[in-house]
Amino acid sequence: MSEKPKSIYTLQFGLLCLSSLLFSASFNMIIPELPNYLSSLGAAEHKGLIIALFTLTAGISRPFSGRLTDKWGRVPVMAIGSIVCVICSLLYPLLSSVAGFFLLRLIHGFSTGFKPTATSAYIADIIPANRWGEALGMHGLCFSLGGAIGPAVGSAVAQSFDIHTMFYCSSGFALFSIMIVMNIKETLIPTQKFSRDMLRISRSDIIERRAIPAGIVTLLSYSAYGVILTLIPDWSEHLGINNKGLFFSAYTLTSIGVRFVSGKVADRHGRINVMLVGLIIISIALFLLGFGNTINGLLLGACLYGIGTGILSPALNAWTIDLSLPQYRGKAMATMYIALEIGIGGGALFSGYLYHDDISRVPYIMYGNGIVILFSVIYVLYWDWINKKAS
Repeated sequence: MSEKPKSIYTLQFGLLCLSSLLFSASFNMIIPELPNYLSSLGAAEHKGLIIALFTLTAGISRPFSGRLTDKWGRVPVMAIGSIVCVICSLLYPLLSSVAGFFLLRLIHGFSTGFKPTATSAYIADIIPANRWGEALGMHGLCFSLGGAIGPAVGSAVAQSFDIHTMFYCSSGFALFSIMIVMNIKETLIPTQKFSRDMLRISRSDIIERRAIPAGIVTLLSYSAYGVILTLIPDWSEHLGINNKGLFFSAYTLTSIGVRFVSGKVADRHGRINVMLVGLIIISIALFLLGFGNTINGLLLGACLYGIGTGILSPALNAWTIDLSLPQYRGKAMATMYIALEIGIGGGALFSGYLYHDDISRVPYIMYGNGIVILFSVIYVLYWDWINKKAS
């Protein structure tokens, strides 16, 4: 008789997922209200910088977080990410000038530069390789659940009270995330005592070359998220939706439903096939968001986008780990996340400046990004062909 596979759903894994849910809710909570907040500060033409500045420092911090994850430990790096969220959310009400706002967006980006990198490496440490897709899918489900809860709660709090209360709630969610992280066991053995030498980054520490193919797909595919974060709040308002977090809740909830099975499918049938399906659905969703100039069209596009990302994300994360060596998992995940930040930041920056508060341009920006996603499909097919030919 074959031995029954050991369950991956341990208390350790559950606490990690809960911490990520709270962390995700914390920084996503404020996103739907930031475009109007920036307009109230007199800088509406710079809405693309809301996401671009955040992702800039997230990307810059990835080589440091990857190196620290592989040397100092997974737990302290995760904690740093949540601590940044706590401090920045408390400071938004105090630094209410345009310059202060953009400074905080830069600093706030360090949070996602640290926590997800260490979390992915932690999961790879505690889960068998043949179940990475399933585990990363379930963790992504929890992260996405935070992304659904956060915007809805944030908009509701801002409408019922004020935007300052929303910032304080964001800080509270991040604080709970830290409390959980500090009570889980470190998995890196042996760890090294922190030293300034760990912050000295050489060229070889920045990119894990084996993970570059995953980075290219990540960069192209996540440009869509930058476009959505920048344009959907104003597009929702244009369509008469008061709660700007509705789109984010709809796409995240559908993403959650798909993630229950997509990770397992990627483990059984291969990362490439699953990624291709996810990318094609994301492209269709963007074209639909451009064509669907109604509330129903927006929600249908949100659901399709959620299905596409729910299929793509676990397979793409697992593929990144597949491509790397065990001793470089932190650097490999950092490489993928650098590409993610460039993709999101680039999508946000270009869409923000193309948009320039002209709502009639939104559909055309969506179409253009749908074509960008199709380029990632072509790249995956080309990489798979080259790899099979070499084998």
